[in-house]
Amino acid sequence: MLQQRTIEIIKSTVPVLQVHGEAITSRFYEMLFQKHPELLNIFNHANQKKGRQQAALANAVYAAAANIDKLETIIPVVKGIAYKHRSLGVKPEHYPVVGENLLLAIKDVLGDAATDEIINAWAEAYGVIADVFIGIERKMYENAGWEGFRPFVVTRKIEESSVITSFYLEPEDKIALAKFKPGQYVSIKMDIPGQVNTHIRQYSLSDAPGQSSYRISVKKESGTDAVDGMVSVYLHERVKEGDILHLSAPAGDFYLNTDSEKHVVLISGGVGLTPMVSMLKTVASEQPEREVTFVHAAINGQSHALKDEVRDIAKASDHITTHFVYESPLDEDLGYTKRGYIDQAWLKEILPLKDDAEYYFCGPIPFMQVINRALLALNVSKENIHFEFFGPASDLEKESIKA
Repeated sequence: MLQQRTIEIIKSTVPVLQVHGEAITSRFYEMLFQKHPELLNIFNHANQKKGRQQAALANAVYAAAANIDKLETIIPVVKGIAYKHRSLGVKPEHYPVVGENLLLAIKDVLGDAATDEIINAWAEAYGVIADVFIGIERKMYENAGWEGFRPFVVTRKIEESSVITSFYLEPEDKIALAKFKPGQYVSIKMDIPGQVNTHIRQYSLSDAPGQSSYRISVKKESGTDAVDGMVSVYLHERVKEGDILHLSAPAGDFYLNTDSEKHVVLISGGVGLTPMVSMLKTVASEQPEREVTFVHAAINGQSHALKDEVRDIAKASDHITTHFVYESPLDEDLGYTKRGYIDQAWLKEILPLKDDAEYYFCGPIPFMQVINRALLALNVSKENIHFEFFGPASDLEKESIKA
């Protein structure tokens, strides 16, 4: 338990963190990688370059400070971060290194304003926060299915659209796959020729649980620099059937609630459909009487992956309704519901806007901002809204209001 004086000091720093949070976390990562370059083998370089990692950490530090006297209220946020840590291989011994450099960054950015009393209070608070993470992550490691990164054979590689390719992965050791929940992801660790560091990326599992292999469906990103899309391009262009990929066990706090019988609405944009297909297939096989509305947005039929798979599932059920929205349909495109974009007025027409429905969505950040804003405006309760987003939910909601 923290001393009352420590709690008061930490809370007094909340306004400062609101202003200087990202400057502190940016400086933190600079110091961390200078002193421990081996950690570049864990962190996503693209997210670092875009500032996403810094922003996410700043939000986490701010949330911890604002709730330092009631940390139990941010356990959902902690769990989301802890799943990422477990999938990347973050261990208890990493936390003292992080704490040391976070305190140095606070002092470096705030200067004389970061008094000894403030630094000492943050050191004490960080110890408590780290213990919360370590405790949650310990349980996650125990239940993971395997430790570290396990070799998997690419048994099939299938082009699903002009930009998305599926990889079917079976364990090299032939030992049974770990179970996962529809919506969860795996981390893949890549050694790319010419790169000093390994690169780790998370990809949602795009098939239902209970198969003989895992399936990931990866979009080939077309970034403008060497970091953007490095792993996805390598997977598309260089990895072939028979090759080995190294995976950590499935993880993630975004998954379908299969204990519920509520009407489920699955909304996706682009490659965001991968966890939704896993959810759809799970409902179709395990809850065949459950009502499903499946909505997907793509540029056109050529970029629309897994569409035949989704259509076949829907045709076999009287309880599944599908809607495909194409931004710029081609002359040969058939079977789409709407031209243009998903908007609030159209969602109001097609969705079961009632309390006994649950909504899941995933896609590019601007897409998610629009969907979240629309659902909230249509009076869908927050407890029935679920999404995968890089950062705290409050950020998506704030951006949605601006969209």
